[in-house]
Amino acid sequence: MIVDGRLEALVAAGARIHQTGCNGCIGMGQAPAVGRNSLRTTPRNFSGRSGTEEDSVFLCSPETAAASALTGRITDPRTLAKACPELSYPIRPAVNAKLLEAPLAAERARAVQLVKGPNIHSLPRFDQLPDQFTVPILLKMDDDVSTDEILPAGARVLPYRSNIQKISDFAFERIDRSYVERARSTRAGHAVVAGRNYGQGSSREHAAAAPRNLGLRVVLAKSFARIHRQNLVNYGILPLTFVDEADYDRMHKDDVLRVDGLRRALRSSEDVTFDCRGPVRTRHDLTALQIDVILAGGLINWRRNVS
Repeated sequence: MIVDGRLEALVAAGARIHQTGCNGCIGMGQAPAVGRNSLRTTPRNFSGRSGTEEDSVFLCSPETAAASALTGRITDPRTLAKACPELSYPIRPAVNAKLLEAPLAAERARAVQLVKGPNIHSLPRFDQLPDQFTVPILLKMDDDVSTDEILPAGARVLPYRSNIQKISDFAFERIDRSYVERARSTRAGHAVVAGRNYGQGSSREHAAAAPRNLGLRVVLAKSFARIHRQNLVNYGILPLTFVDEADYDRMHKDDVLRVDGLRRALRSSEDVTFDCRGPVRTRHDLTALQIDVILAGGLINWRRNVS
């Protein structure tokens, strides 16, 4: 931390400081007023993302945001160049060592009793990937489905971040509000089908945890966003891509997906063949470790088994 009075000057000028976190990026504070424009330096501006359904959010650089805050209108910061002071960076760190504490030894840490509030729940226990299943396809989606569409952000949803059972109530609500009820009524689990770049946007792992809690077993897609694909693996959801993308066109919501010998196929072959209105060949491109994690039912199960 640098102590030089600059923060005081910003607050005195009207700036407001948020705690570290997503905050305005996901509508947790500083939601724009209805019918007003808002400049944001955060990286995403999906409809409703900022906490106001009809939000009018414009992405810009920090320099543009600062210049516009000073002038009260959208301003090119280069027009203020002569008025901008030269910055210098003083070296006067302030560290409060009293706030630092060494970690407990493992034996002592295990003896600590965690006190949880009513909205903090333990993660559900997920079972291993079955060798065979027959499941319905509850959703068929287009390209570029974002993690905000899978599990929304915002002040209405994110207070339940530590309660997977409750936050699951909001899964896929921007795509199909009937999904949660249908998923909970399907005992054997279910699948979803998507186009290209499935899971793009925020890296929020809840977009994998919540559907898994509702029984999601497999996602068939034309392609996956990298981080969400790994999050699916971490929660024991099988991410597969079509060998022939024409199979995507002939699959429909409420079709039934069947597979047998799944565990053996994952271990021995790149291709996994399902039956759904005929054979559907898929590939996974998973590493050996990722396969082990999925077969175990997720990363927590795998860690528990190897430790």
